[in-house]
Amino acid sequence: MTKRVRKAVLPVAGLGTRVLPAGKATPKNLLNVVDRPILAYVVAEARAAGIEHLIFIMGRGQGAIEDYFDHNPELETSLESKGKTQLLTEVLGELGRPGEMSFVRQMAPLGLGHAVWCARDLIGDEPFAVMLPDMLMAADVPALAQCVAAHEKVGGNIVAVEPAPPGEAHKYGIVSLETSDGRLNRMTGMVEKPRPGTEPSNLFISGRYVLQPQIFELLGSQQKGAGGEIQLTDAMLRLLESQSFHALEYEGTTYDCGDKLGLLRANVAFALRRPDFADEARRAIQALL
Repeated sequence: MTKRVRKAVLPVAGLGTRVLPAGKATPKNLLNVVDRPILAYVVAEARAAGIEHLIFIMGRGQGAIEDYFDHNPELETSLESKGKTQLLTEVLGELGRPGEMSFVRQMAPLGLGHAVWCARDLIGDEPFAVMLPDMLMAADVPALAQCVAAHEKVGGNIVAVEPAPPGEAHKYGIVSLETSDGRLNRMTGMVEKPRPGTEPSNLFISGRYVLQPQIFELLGSQQKGAGGEIQLTDAMLRLLESQSFHALEYEGTTYDCGDKLGLLRANVAFALRRPDFADEARRAIQALL
């Protein structure tokens, strides 16, 4: 019987160099998209997928992330006394729930694989999700919920993918597939930034995974890959030798909020998805154009 995915790892320790100077004093995942931080959307996506325990892998100077998901008695009292009940409800809805969140310090920036490995004791022997918070996904059915449903169907390991823009597959991590039939297909490999014309498909890895706990043993070898860092994809390739991997072409659109233009696109796209905001946002955008 396939074990249910109950836990998710969110590596948030990056320095945010691509969004400097905005990320100098504010953790990049707390930069706003419309009226709330990027990370708030990712947490909402995890909850919608049935995740019970969120594990944040943090770096130095990121205490504001913990504070965001904690109570702020002064703010809450002020909103209540002024009768701003709708705002108070929104603020309280963003909070972490008792026992739902853990915060783990990554003591050195040794790569994504190392960040995931830091969660090993909290994950134990269960399948788990990895959510790259830079990647904000707009989808009618939340992206991670689609991955969890795929895992319940086929088990093993699931990697969310989507088509790269025409002619740009060589810029991404690309998957190779055993067959291409529908949206869920068995994977045979992954290649990072293949040379133009050698891409095994046009599907790039989007930033949502369901992985089996055996990957921790492979990450524990601390083998360094590209950039001198411990790479998650290297461990996944080794695990692929003994376990099944499926690529899920999820239904939705990814916005890379670790990039300035990607963050701008996310703000526009998510504003236009808001029923309470879309008309005004559209008029404002059209006026600027």
